[in-house]
Amino acid sequence: MISLETLIIFFMTTLVVVLSPGPAALAVTAEAASNGFKKSTLVILGIASANVVFFILSATGIITLIITSQTLFNLIKWIGVAYLLYLGFTAIFSQSGPLSIQTSKNKPSKTYKIFMRGFVLEISNPKALLYFSALLPQFVDINAPVVPQLIILCLITMILDLVCYSLYGYLGFKSRGKFIKPIIIKLINRSAGAMLIFAGLKMATVES
Repeated sequence: MISLETLIIFFMTTLVVVLSPGPAALAVTAEAASNGFKKSTLVILGIASANVVFFILSATGIITLIITSQTLFNLIKWIGVAYLLYLGFTAIFSQSGPLSIQTSKNKPSKTYKIFMRGFVLEISNPKALLYFSALLPQFVDINAPVVPQLIILCLITMILDLVCYSLYGYLGFKSRGKFIKPIIIKLINRSAGAMLIFAGLKMATVES
């Protein structure tokens, strides 16, 4: 089974990735500012559902790798470490502008359309697929039953999606017509980047 240390690293890594400002966060804040916090939860559910699809696809690939080639599996793990470091340095050195939150006067969309907006946004994001496919193997113990581990990691991911994007939704609802200063976004990015680099270096020391 997954060790407590590995679970903590997975939790912190996924947390900082979800909290980092991006298209999904912007979509949630914009919906909340336009049509209220409750409507933004539909976008959040769409994003979380898309991530579950990514998770299932990635998990299926991991199981296949374990069955066919442990060497290839270990190679993917090192690619994941490199990707963590890349995400970290990119976040630290990114140039972020103000995150505008404008109130929309358009008629609110139907429920399923709001849900699909979040789902399509996330499912069409190649970075999301790369995140799961490259990093998920880092946290799987191939010497223990794989499916229970994947279920635990998937539940953690879903909870973080729901909680973190809900915070963005609340922010959007409370900040109608305002904008978030660039220095705040930079601070978030640099803090997230430092934690991702730490997680990457930590995972590099873990024996498979």
